[in-house]
Amino acid sequence: MAATRTLIHDASNDDRWFLCRGEDPADVFVSHEANRPSGGTASRIELATFLASEQGAPERRALASMIGSLVLAGQSLWSAPNPEPEPGAASAEPSPGEEASAI
Repeated sequence: MAATRTLIHDASNDDRWFLCRGEDPADVFVSHEANRPSGGTASRIELATFLASEQGAPERRALASMIGSLVLAGQSLWSAPNPEPEPGAASAEPSPGEEASAI
């Protein structure tokens, strides 16, 4: 699998941060691309180091927001609503200690 990257934040000074995944799916990191006046070089930042950085930094807040949206998306995928039984379906058996109601 080829390495992939997703833009996290594009700063007003043209610095850019990307969430990256290497060839190994467990290789997840942040790539910071400095603006041209700063040399335009890219640096790799380990994910834990990036998340431990200044909490008010806009690039960190942007990544936290991305992670939060994944959590919400995961909840909607895994929390299916309790469907009502189909009309005419048999009712559930009472649990132990619970009396069945008379019909």
